[in-house]
Amino acid sequence: MTDRAATVRRIIDWYAAHARPLPWREPDAGAWGILVSEFMLQQTPVARVLPVWQAWLERWPTPGALAADPPAEAVRAWGRLGYPRRAQRLHAAATAIRDQHGGLVPADHDALLALPGVGAYTAAAVASFAHGRRHVVLDTNVRRVLARLEGGVAFPPASLNRAETLRAKAWLPEDPAQAARWAAASMELGALVCTADAPRCGDCPVTDACAWVAAGAPAWTGPPRRGQTYAGTDRQCRGVLLDVLRRAEGAVPEPELLGAWQADTAQARRCLASLIRDGLVRRVGSGSFTL
Repeated sequence: MTDRAATVRRIIDWYAAHARPLPWREPDAGAWGILVSEFMLQQTPVARVLPVWQAWLERWPTPGALAADPPAEAVRAWGRLGYPRRAQRLHAAATAIRDQHGGLVPADHDALLALPGVGAYTAAAVASFAHGRRHVVLDTNVRRVLARLEGGVAFPPASLNRAETLRAKAWLPEDPAQAARWAAASMELGALVCTADAPRCGDCPVTDACAWVAAGAPAWTGPPRRGQTYAGTDRQCRGVLLDVLRRAEGAVPEPELLGAWQADTAQARRCLASLIRDGLVRRVGSGSFTL
């Protein structure tokens, strides 16, 4: 059985020496900056998030500042990060923080979980990274690290299950400060070294403790892992339509808006209708649209 405590310490020590200098990890980022980063980093690479996060915090340094502006401004500033409903939900969360928590991001896990757009992972991450609380923080990277370290398999199951959660709890240090550092360190190890497609086992600080390496790094034999497609999808079409509206100084006539997606007019109409249903786009007059 792996000596979990010793392995945790080694990974935390590795993190102290190799962590990326990301702005939301700086002491002055605050709980609001960390919450914003967690919303933006969902299914979006760090390199794309960095400039948007910095511009966002300059414009809206507090939840109250964001809540004072219309939700459409949040969608506009979200740019091309993708999944723009996250911008709406972040605006709604900021409004709830202003109205229900005196403008301060709460530290309590249940209070965080009650905010719009905040799920179990985000609540645990903010409570841990912003407030030093002891919580299991399980993103894809951490799940993969633990699947290899203790499970001896290349990848975790497609969906988080109870056995994974219990395993993660067993790895969590008792001391809250150490637990918060472990959460960040195990996540960084998965992002930089124990990656999905090209793990750098030679650079891993705990290769000698890894059950997957000890087993000869066996190939994945579970269900096929399918990457997300984007080109030609409704998601891409919605992004193109939103980008036209973000850049427009006023309302955009329907023919001009639909014409931005030349691949399939029927698809463009369907995507426009879905954007309206989601509250991301508004009809102005009889035939124009805006955010």
